[in-house]
Amino acid sequence: MSYDLAVWEGPRPSSDDEAAAEYERLMDQMDEDPDVPPSAPIVSFQNELLARWPALGAPGDEASPWSTGPEIGDAVGPIMYITMTYSGAQEGVPYAAEVARMLGLVCYDPQEEVLR
Repeated sequence: MSYDLAVWEGPRPSSDDEAAAEYERLMDQMDEDPDVPPSAPIVSFQNELLARWPALGAPGDEASPWSTGPEIGDAVGPIMYITMTYSGAQEGVPYAAEVARMLGLVCYDPQEEVLR
C-alpha cells in the first residue's frame, strides 16, 4: 500500500471535483501514450524532491518517504504520479504540495480527492 499524489502542469482547478476530472483525464492520457517525455516543469519538480530525499536504492534512502519513486518513468508529459509510504506521507505530502505550488504546478491527492 502507498500514499499517492499526482502533480501536473496547467491552471489550478476551481474545485476538488474539477481537479478529479482533470486527474482522470491526465491519467488516461498517461496510459494511452506513456512514451511522451516529461515536461521541463515536471522534471524540475522531481529534481526538487530528489534534492531533499534520495531515490530508493541511493545512499541515504532509508530517510526518504518514497514507496517506489519518484522516478522519471513516473512522469509523462505534463503529469507525474508519486507514491510514498504512509509514514513518509506525513512529511512528504506537505513538502511535495509546497514544491508544486512554488513551481506553479497543481498537486492533487487521489486518496482524499482534494487539491493540495
